[in-house]
Amino acid sequence: MPELSVVIVGGLHADARKAAVARLLADVPDSLVLHHDLATAAAGTVVRTIRDTAGVVSAGEAPLVNDCACCALREDLVPELLRIRDAGATRMAIVELWDSVEPKAMAEVVTAGGLTVTGVITAVDPALVLPYLGNGDDLAERGLAAAATDQRTVADTFARQLEYAPVLAVADSPEADEEDGELLAQLHPTARRVPIGQGAAPDHLTVPLPRDRPLSPLARAALCGFDVEAAEAAQHPACALLPAEADAHGVATLVWHRRRPFHPERLYAALEDLTCAAARSRGRFWLADKPDVLLHWDAAGGALCVESAGPWLASLPDAAWDMVPPVRRAAAALDWHAEHGDRCQHLVFTSPALDRDGLEQLLESCLLTDAEYAAGRDAWKRLPSAFDTLLEV
Repeated sequence: MPELSVVIVGGLHADARKAAVARLLADVPDSLVLHHDLATAAAGTVVRTIRDTAGVVSAGEAPLVNDCACCALREDLVPELLRIRDAGATRMAIVELWDSVEPKAMAEVVTAGGLTVTGVITAVDPALVLPYLGNGDDLAERGLAAAATDQRTVADTFARQLEYAPVLAVADSPEADEEDGELLAQLHPTARRVPIGQGAAPDHLTVPLPRDRPLSPLARAALCGFDVEAAEAAQHPACALLPAEADAHGVATLVWHRRRPFHPERLYAALEDLTCAAARSRGRFWLADKPDVLLHWDAAGGALCVESAGPWLASLPDAAWDMVPPVRRAAAALDWHAEHGDRCQHLVFTSPALDRDGLEQLLESCLLTDAEYAAGRDAWKRLPSAFDTLLEV
């Protein structure tokens, strides 16, 4: 083990998150919990607390940075962790993130600070997965914004929290049914799902277990190691490990993969229907009028984000390939087409009661027709650029 293991625990499901943190604190001797409460940002500060199994060890405040509570967290987190490490009495520092803070940024900040992240965990209540994925409210409307300029929604924030973490700490919710569990499994099929018990943390979890007792499954998962670069690659639209086809307990995942480009106007006209067709959809796609641009599709809560994720590798000169990360080159090679290279449509839709046939028909109708396809790339580039406003071109 490193001299200090840092475990990041996050999630909008506050009761599940607190139960997971309490479980870890009780299970791992010589551990501390470090938490920054961003709810006090309106007063100009972020409140930091450090606690062990006996209660609060210390408390302090960090001033906002550029009127941003999350920026204050970034500035204060590493120095506090280094202080804990240098004191030499702590085996594991559990960083409990505030509700809407996303684990990706914090894992990267901690690693860049020279510390070792051994685990990233998102705590979830299965009964709340669908309601949160369907919640298109702005975080600011719910009092969960991390900065005055924070324009994220509950749905897209929850989706990123869920999909980034390799470990999901799953609350034993009496309201959850098989459909809820299946939705969670299909949204993040590669995650290690570890039960943490029911509801909020019970009082007995604040009592540490004997030192010679074997670690719980959650504690073992928290200490098994975490690769920041691999996690970054797993989220990049060019090489993301997206869910596979599935259909069980009323939940389905449709994987739609095609080689023909979209007609920009027809796809744009269908965006609302496609966005609302599933609780969650994501992937990569290409437009006929922008053949060199890899576009990222990211939808949750009835809202869609489309943005450029850089060039397709097929559009780059050979000399530029050496500057591309190996994982990106490997993903492109697996998906390579003799004519189009790595250009493709790869979209994944997951939802209860998914209308697979209707969704496929709608997607197919947005592709170039045979005649449009045969006209060739010069003609494709002259098609109306319906996405320019959305992409802020």
